[in-house]
Order: sequence, then C-alpha cells, then structure tokens
Amino acid sequence: MPLNAYLIVGALLFTIGAAGVLVRRNPLVMFMSIELMLNAVNLSFMAFAHFLDSVDGWMFVFLVLTVAAAEVVVGLAIIVAIFRTRREIDVDELNTLKG
Repeated sequence: MPLNAYLIVGALLFTIGAAGVLVRRNPLVMFMSIELMLNAVNLSFMAFAHFLDSVDGWMFVFLVLTVAAAEVVVGLAIIVAIFRTRREIDVDELNTLKG
C-alpha cells in the first residue's frame, strides 16, 4: 500500500476525533475522541517510520501511547470525582471547580 493511503486514513481518523471533541458535550465521548486523534497520529508516525526505514517513528509512538495512558487515568479520575459529587456531568457547567 502506498504512503498516501495511510496518511488519508490517519487524516480521516483525526478529523472524526476533532469533530467529536468540538461537537459532543459528554466528557467520556470527548476523551474517546482525543484517543482517536492520538491513534491517528500514531498511524501517521508508523507509516512514516515504515517508509523511511527509521526507528524514530516507533519511539514517538511509544511516547504518544504513554501520554495517552496518563491522560486517560487522570481524566477518568477527574470525571469520576465530579460525578460522585454532582451526579451529573456537563462540560459547559464545569467552571464550578473552584474551591
């Protein structure tokens, strides 16, 4: 398969993820959309690493996966803490996190 095919699929996945972050108001869907965007970037890194015969893309993918895992852990902990206190999660009303 040519490099363009991988990059087109990565761009489509990134666009779907960006639309999910911008359109949806549910924080869980927003986190899933961010993960989709990170995986689209990983696909592009892997495609370039394969076609350039370089290991640098693999290292970037490992870094992005590590950041994504940390983002999920912290984000889900915040969402669970908010849900326990308010019983409702709305992104537009989360400015009330002040002590």
